[in-house]
Amino acid sequence: MVFDPLTIVMIVILAALVFFMFRNSRKRRREQDETRSKMVPGAEVMTNFGLYGTLLSVDEDDNTALIETSPGHVVKVHRQVLARVVEPKVAEPAAATEGDVAAAPGVELNEDHAIAADADATTPEYGERVDEAKKRKSDD
Repeated sequence: MVFDPLTIVMIVILAALVFFMFRNSRKRRREQDETRSKMVPGAEVMTNFGLYGTLLSVDEDDNTALIETSPGHVVKVHRQVLARVVEPKVAEPAAATEGDVAAAPGVELNEDHAIAADADATTPEYGERVDEAKKRKSDD
């Protein structure tokens, strides 16, 4: 039995597709296991629909989880909607100092880094925003 080159190429492509399919499924399973291991009570979590809260408990039998969104408010969700554990962000040092504040061309800043009252307005919306800011500041 003689194999033509087209048949050999098709078998190689099929083998590559099967290889990558198994590799991706293993990788996805490993990531899910890692995420599940981080889902312990007290962890900050985010759901698939963007709800953030503190994980209170996970019930394996009912496939439910209790999340406290704010003090005294507990939400019961399906366990599969827990998308990820929110890691605390480390604050990066500020690159600019207070004296490095720069204004757009044609805009003057006073010592509080606010738009100066005599700043040159080039658009009507800009002037309206300055007037609103002045009004709010005078109300305070």
